[in-house]
Amino acid sequence: MTGMRIAVIPARGGSKRIPRKNVKDFCGKPMIAWSIEVAQKSGLFDRVVVSTDDTDIADIARQWGAEVPFVRPAELSDDHAGTTPVIAHSTQWAVDQGFDVAAVCCIYATAPFIQADDLAKGWDALNAGTWDYTFAATDFAAPIFRSFEQMPDGGLQMFFPESFTKRSQDLPRALHDAGQFYWGRPEAWLTSKRVFDRTSLPIIIPRWRVQDIDTEDDWHRAELMHQAMTSTTRKSI
Repeated sequence: MTGMRIAVIPARGGSKRIPRKNVKDFCGKPMIAWSIEVAQKSGLFDRVVVSTDDTDIADIARQWGAEVPFVRPAELSDDHAGTTPVIAHSTQWAVDQGFDVAAVCCIYATAPFIQADDLAKGWDALNAGTWDYTFAATDFAAPIFRSFEQMPDGGLQMFFPESFTKRSQDLPRALHDAGQFYWGRPEAWLTSKRVFDRTSLPIIIPRWRVQDIDTEDDWHRAELMHQAMTSTTRKSI
């Protein structure tokens, strides 16, 4: 697959649960810097673009070497804006510039555990196959088919009661989004094709390198995980 490969890092300024989380210091760098650096160091991209509505985020992104060639529209910057239309907007910008776009990779701004090798696996799979998307995924820590919810009266109800008598090893392996990166063909983004579908290929990464960062507790856990990974790496050198 020939043509330009573009990384797009969406980073709006209105985060509420963790104020300013995209540029908040995470283990010595603004959070977004980790995503910018891995995109640059991977050698996979012709351009690394940050899509934001926020001037402070734009300034910091440029300081760390990313491009911020446009301001994200207000209608794509509120709490209800989905990732797909945001990346579609960036993809359309690239097309309008006359770029020959082969693929666009969305990299989340809060993905400090993303690795270049995983990005490369995603690109290789997209380039070699007929997939619309390839993206990072991992498996659940426990079988979801044995899960249950608590009812208003305090009792429990299984989501999949038919699986009660089945052994864990006999249940299907369930995966979930790792919240790190999503390679996509430009036409897939522009036509809003669904990522979690039969035309997408998951790139499986280990659970210990996956952490959503939506709350202060998530943030603290992620910092502890990063410290542990860094310590392990140093000991192995």
